[in-house]
Amino acid sequence: MKGLFVGRFQPFHLGHLKAIEWILKRCEKVTIVIGSSLESFTQRNPFTFEERKEMIAKSLEKEGITKEKYEIIWIPDAFNCERWVKSILGKAEFDVVFTRSFWVKHCFDLSEIAVKEHPTFEPYSARKIRRMMKEEEGWESLLPSGSNEAIRQIDIKKRLNGRTEGKAENRS
Repeated sequence: MKGLFVGRFQPFHLGHLKAIEWILKRCEKVTIVIGSSLESFTQRNPFTFEERKEMIAKSLEKEGITKEKYEIIWIPDAFNCERWVKSILGKAEFDVVFTRSFWVKHCFDLSEIAVKEHPTFEPYSARKIRRMMKEEEGWESLLPSGSNEAIRQIDIKKRLNGRTEGKAENRS
C-alpha cells in the first residue's frame, strides 16, 4: 500500500517526522506533498519549496529512512478541491491519504479517495515554532536535526521580520 501525506512544512518539525514514521509502519512507501509550494518569504510561509524539501530529505535520511521509502513532490495552492486533487493525482500514485486537516480530508472525500487520520503528535505546531523562531525562543528542540541543519543556512529571524527579499523558485 502507498500513502500520501500533505503539508506545508513551514518548518518540517518532529510532529511531521513522527507522522511519516507512523505512516511507514502501515505503508511500503509515502509520497510527501509540499503544499503552498509557490509561497515563500512570508510570515506564514517563510521557507521556499527547496528549503522545505531539504529539511524533509535530511531529516528522513538521519532517521535511516531510505529514498526508496518516500518521494517528495510539490503542489501549488488551487483553492478548488477538484482542481487541487486532480493536480496531485497527476503527480503521485497512492492508495490512501493520511491527514488531520479537515480541508484535505474534505477534498479527497469528494473524489472518493480513501482518507485516514494519523495521530496528533504534541506539542508540535509550525505556527508556534515560527513565533518561537521570530522571538528566538529555543525552537530547535522541536525540529529534527535535518531541519535544523537546513535552517542554520538562513537568517530566519530576519526573514520572519520581513527584512529579506525573495522569490519562489520556478519548478516547471
